[in-house]
Amino acid sequence: MSQVPEYDNAPKTDHAYDGIEEFDNPLPGWWKWLFISSIVFSPFYFLYYHNGVSGRSVEDLYGVALAENTRLQFEEIGDLTPDEATLVAYMEKPNWVRVGQSVFKANCISCHGREGEGQVGPNLTDDYFKNIKQIEDIAKVINNGAGGGAMPKWADRLHPNEVVLVSAYVATLRGKNIESSRGPEGKTIPPWPEPVEAAPETPEE
Repeated sequence: MSQVPEYDNAPKTDHAYDGIEEFDNPLPGWWKWLFISSIVFSPFYFLYYHNGVSGRSVEDLYGVALAENTRLQFEEIGDLTPDEATLVAYMEKPNWVRVGQSVFKANCISCHGREGEGQVGPNLTDDYFKNIKQIEDIAKVINNGAGGGAMPKWADRLHPNEVVLVSAYVATLRGKNIESSRGPEGKTIPPWPEPVEAAPETPEE
């Protein structure tokens, strides 16, 4: 018997666990109406926000936020050019190399491995290259692809600055010589150019 007399005749479920019985009470009316209302509301929510009835879809809003984040991120460096001098210079800037590394890890590791050691794509840590003869070729391959589509082109997926920074990061991988099951591919190429030291400022008289 229940310790509360008014519950003695309350309906119960037909199962008990360790002598504990469960009341067979209906769900509260407000809960049912809330559940039904959420089902009725959801198609209108979907049409309004996901199909762009509001003027911008969720995808549009994400694109706007991404563009603004990119603008703020690259405000300090402006528009970069994927030439030899720029790539060599940014190889020596750890903060921006880390940005290039994050782009690499987000887009490239499935083919080139987490550390550039190569998987489906070639090893980027040795001195052998198939489509690269000089440092600026890295950005060209990223932008335009290579291998008849085996390496897709990324010009329409990455910001131009991201291409420069990930190219600089890839250039820093050379010489790490991480062991790869693929073995050397292509031919050896000359070393990357040395960074140009900035001329010392002339003190004002």
